Amino acid sequence: MGGARGVGAGRGLGGGGRRWRAVMAAGDGDVKLGTLGSGSESSSDGSSESSGGAGEAAEGSGWATAALALLTGGGEMLLNVALVALVLLGAYRLWVRWGRRGLGAGAGAGEESPAASLPRMKKRDFSLEQLRQYDGSRTPRILLAVNGKVFDVTKGSKFYGPAGPYGIFAGRDASRGLATFCLDKDALKDEYDDLSDLNAVQMESVREWEMQFKEKYDYVGRLLKPGEEPSEYTDEEDTKDHNKQD
Repeated sequence: MGGARGVGAGRGLGGGGRRWRAVMAAGDGDVKLGTLGSGSESSSDGSSESSGGAGEAAEGSGWATAALALLTGGGEMLLNVALVALVLLGAYRLWVRWGRRGLGAGAGAGEESPAASLPRMKKRDFSLEQLRQYDGSRTPRILLAVNGKVFDVTKGSKFYGPAGPYGIFAGRDASRGLATFCLDKDALKDEYDDLSDLNAVQMESVREWEMQFKEKYDYVGRLLKPGEEPSEYTDEEDTKDHNKQD
C-alpha cells in the first residue's frame, strides 16, 4: 500500500510536474508575445522583466545603428555635393576671367587675317586727328590709345572693328572708357583728355589695361598732347621695340 501510494504520489508528482511545465511554457509564450507586441512585462517573476529589458535594449540599439548609418550616408552625400559645387565655381571663375581678358587680349585665329596682310607699322607718334584715321573704316589698320600709348589692335578687329562690340574705341583714346567701364560715346572726349579728374582706383584700372594691351598688341608710339612735337625714331629703336614685344 505504501508502495502503491508512493507510486501514486510519484505519478501525482509526475502529473503535477507536467502541468507545471505546461504552465511555465504557456507563461514563457505570453512573455515572448508581450515583448514582441508591446514590449511590456506580463510575468511576476524576474525572468520576464529581464527578457523585456533585453528586448528594449536591442530595439534601441537597432534604432541607434540605423540613425548612425543615415547620418553617415547623409554626410557623404553633402560632401559630394560640396565638391561638385566647388568644381563648378572654379570653372565659372575661369570662364569669367578669360571672358574679361577677351576685351584686352582675346583675339582668335580667325581674327588675325586682316592684320596678316598688313606690314608691321613703324614706330611713330600720333595726334588725336592722326589717330582717328585708323578706326578700321578708312583703312584696314586699327589703332587706339591707352594712357598716352598707341597700340595696333588690327588683329583684334573682331572686337575693335566697326562692327565689333568695342568699335567705339577704334581710332580714339580709350582710357576714360576703360577706366569707367563705359561704352557710350559721351565717355570719350573729342579733345585731348589728360584724365586729371579720374580717381586713384580708375587710374589704376587705366594702368592695368595699358599693361594688358602691351602684352598682346604692338606698341606703335605715343599720343601727343596739344602742341607737343613728335619724336624721331630710328630703325634701330623701332626694331628693338618690336623685338621686345615678340
